[in-house]
Amino acid sequence: MRKTRTSSTRADSRLSRLSIVLALSASVLLSVVGPANAAPAQDPLPADIPDYQAALDAVKSPAVRNAVCRFLRTPVPTGGTPGSVQTVPETAEPCQGLPAFTIKDPLALNEITPGFVAGTSQPLPTEAVKLTQLVSSLSATVNGRNATVMLAPTRGGGWHLAAVRDGDSDASYASKATVGTLVFTEPQIRGWYQLKLNTVEPLNDQARQGLGGQASVSLSDYQKLVKARYADKLPGSEYDTKGFSSGYGTEHEADHSSSSIPLLAGSSGAALVLAGGAFVLRRHRRASTG
Repeated sequence: MRKTRTSSTRADSRLSRLSIVLALSASVLLSVVGPANAAPAQDPLPADIPDYQAALDAVKSPAVRNAVCRFLRTPVPTGGTPGSVQTVPETAEPCQGLPAFTIKDPLALNEITPGFVAGTSQPLPTEAVKLTQLVSSLSATVNGRNATVMLAPTRGGGWHLAAVRDGDSDASYASKATVGTLVFTEPQIRGWYQLKLNTVEPLNDQARQGLGGQASVSLSDYQKLVKARYADKLPGSEYDTKGFSSGYGTEHEADHSSSSIPLLAGSSGAALVLAGGAFVLRRHRRASTG
């Protein structure tokens, strides 16, 4: 009888410890995956993009979607003389008949700053680049075409449609940013770079040419390169005031920062402008800085 009670006691003890282990394991598992019927947690909004919810609302709005559909329906002009205008009738249901697509969540488009180019700012990530626009690509090609939605900040807060551009390269490069890295563009040469701490690495051929074929350079050395390329072409310089170009400023800096008239740009330099109730096809002359 004594042996039986001892064996029973040991068995009860083992069962008790096993129950505790199972309970703790279940608790840990629930804390990780949550209950089976619980709604998935929403991803936090990007901390580096102000008013990001407003940007999400903008790209999901019917107005922006209709603008994209009109862009995809309208062939971008490739001929004609600069300044020529062609009116295109507006479609009541611009998305009707087009393949289904969605506009992805917007990403940050960072650019080098004029102060960094001029050499008046320190070669620090916070002073070298700044957020200028947001870009969103489409979830699928539509009739063989890709497009990128570009949002510009609105005075007083929020974001508005600034442009719809042929292709999705801007969004593709912007998506390469990771935790601890920053992706930015040198718009004058369409170069894309990744900044890791204080090291600049090229992401496309234009950027590799901009670095002289080097695999990477320090942020300080990169500043010397862009200063040599653009410092004498900044707004207010002789190069700018004599009308040789629009200066250092990027093409979208001339867009209406708080206007409801979006520029729908094609890769050829032509543009579609929504003015009033009709589209206007306009040859868009891009000034060179080089």
